[in-house]
Amino acid sequence: VQLQASGGGLVQAGDSLRLSCAASGRTFSNYAMGWFRQAPGKEREFVAHVTWNLGSTNYADSVKGRFTISRDKSKNTVYLQMNSLKPEDTAVYFCAAARSLSASYIFWGKGTLVTVSS
Repeated sequence: VQLQASGGGLVQAGDSLRLSCAASGRTFSNYAMGWFRQAPGKEREFVAHVTWNLGSTNYADSVKGRFTISRDKSKNTVYLQMNSLKPEDTAVYFCAAARSLSASYIFWGKGTLVTVSS
């Protein structure tokens, strides 16, 4: 499984940004696809996940109502739409895949940096 994240950049507080994660290497039935982030000096944290088949989603409280995760099966791509960005959203964002919702995330892509200025 290969995961390629893109779409990061420098934005101002209140702006929007959409991250993409192109997935390849197999079919992803039953997989859970997640976004995580790691801010400078902090541990990596969960942001959101979506199940490949049903599209069920879950979010960290810190992004609920502002971020939306989705997947496009035809493009094998997972998106993270980020609205109303805050300086505390500044981090390297990673996409990851797990064989099921209850499994560990074992496939990781390289991160994409999101910087939100105040």
